[in-house]
Amino acid sequence: MALEIEVGLGVLAAAGLASGAAAYAARWPASQIFGRTLIAPRRPNEIALTFDDGPNPRWTPALLDTLAQHEVRATFFLIGQYAAQQPELVRRIHAAGHSIGNHTWTHPDLAITGKSQTREELTRTNGELERILGAPVTFFRPPFGSRRPATLRIARELELTPVMWNAMAPDWRATHPEQVAPQLAASIEEHTKQGWATTIVLHDGSHRTLECDRAASLTAAGLLAERFRGSHRFVTVDTW
Repeated sequence: MALEIEVGLGVLAAAGLASGAAAYAARWPASQIFGRTLIAPRRPNEIALTFDDGPNPRWTPALLDTLAQHEVRATFFLIGQYAAQQPELVRRIHAAGHSIGNHTWTHPDLAITGKSQTREELTRTNGELERILGAPVTFFRPPFGSRRPATLRIARELELTPVMWNAMAPDWRATHPEQVAPQLAASIEEHTKQGWATTIVLHDGSHRTLECDRAASLTAAGLLAERFRGSHRFVTVDTW
């Protein structure tokens, strides 16, 4: 009986480890277990500001003004259904010199989404963005950073490069930029010391609703641009 219990505990422990490894591979932005993604190269004085969940009719135009004021280019991962509603705003992002990537049509959790739906989410968004822009879209960010092997395989088949990040603060629930900017600044400084570039994810919209508050995010982006523009180069992910 003791041996049976010991074996049973061993099986449970192994299952727990396997489950933990799968969760890490599916959710952690730095994980490469399920397939390679673009995070940040060894360019310690470069920063890629990236923005998710737009375009938003209120906050994206304000963000574009902020970025223009600081002469910073960024990368926008757009939700397809929002882009379809606001094609002129999508064109404005592109005309300002920013890069545009695919953030799926409805923002599902792709770690638990079926293959056919995943393909539809990516294909439909790519088609809409390319129709609006008249140019190909080659980058993709999985919502929540969630993916599984099929997610990355489908992305590769569609010639999309998955882009993750190595710096994030909870800006989607922040009410003040001081809840965002200092944490991101510390990440930039640490990555610079370690010899890496920094890919920051912020939000100019919300996948749940167009009625959201992104004032803290926009102000934080401006603070980071002001602080690091003299020592770092702000780039779009396509330069990597």
